[in-house]
Amino acid sequence: MIEVSHLTKRYGGHTAVSDLTFTIEPGQIYGFLGPNGAGKSTTMNIITGCLGATQGEVKVNGYDVQDHPMEAKACIGYLPEIPPLYTDMTAGEYLRFVLQAKGVKRKDWDAQLRMVMDKTRLHDVKDRLIANLSKGYRQRVGIAQALLGNPQVIILDEPTVGLDPAQIIEIRELIRSLGKDHTIVLSSHILSEVQAVCDHIMIIAHGRLIASDTAENLTGLMKGGARLVLLVKATDQQVRGALWGMEGVEHAEYAAGEDGTTCVTLTARNGEDLRETLFFRFAELGLPILEMRRDRATLEDVFLELTQADDAGDAAEKPDEKQGGQEVEGA
Repeated sequence: MIEVSHLTKRYGGHTAVSDLTFTIEPGQIYGFLGPNGAGKSTTMNIITGCLGATQGEVKVNGYDVQDHPMEAKACIGYLPEIPPLYTDMTAGEYLRFVLQAKGVKRKDWDAQLRMVMDKTRLHDVKDRLIANLSKGYRQRVGIAQALLGNPQVIILDEPTVGLDPAQIIEIRELIRSLGKDHTIVLSSHILSEVQAVCDHIMIIAHGRLIASDTAENLTGLMKGGARLVLLVKATDQQVRGALWGMEGVEHAEYAAGEDGTTCVTLTARNGEDLRETLFFRFAELGLPILEMRRDRATLEDVFLELTQADDAGDAAEKPDEKQGGQEVEGA
């Protein structure tokens, strides 16, 4: 659906996007993550044709954004971080204006308006000035304008920024419903939201793609992988003795409780499932396991580990600021 090949964008001496390559497959909801200044919004603006690339190529449904901008843009609905709303218009007037701007045939206007208002639940406010709408309803109007023209791809840049928890839940449910008929690309700083909504996650840092996979695979492959937490009715020494020499245990952390229990967090080597082995080992020793649960890494853990590792790599690769006693220009 979207093919990004060796995309680079420079602003003077600053490189916002660096040799970025990825593919967006149809029928999925993609999460686009990265720290502030990572290049997310720049990439989205290039894909939607709002910004030109320094190098590289972007194709939307087979159309090159540079060579065939009108055909490519017709395939995309875009909600920027700040919705492009005219607050002196009513919601209905504004959506009719967008229909005209997008070149939708007038005979299709009523059907299009009903469709987007049904999906975004705007019927009750269509005759109210946008200036008088709440932040949540303004976001809905912004999403509605992105849906007009029935594009195959919807790109949403921080669609829940500034919303209260109830409004965030409403917009999240709306995005899920839109994913049934559209390919969605979603940028957000709320990682729990991305994990709950998205089928596939891409993480960028310093304008480069550093991870691209499902949330489950990303958390499973993270350094340390899945962990097991056991609460055992035994002393710290008894638990240590039970685990001594057990194959597959890479690391263990112990915390003795005041009630005669010990909590141990185990990291398995190569993601091995140790639950059955642990059950029989402790049962043989007469040490009851009161609780056993998986403690998987969260998307936040993955995000922090990958972006911090990328920062460390950049710092290691950064050349000395002085060479031969002279400062390097631009340092």
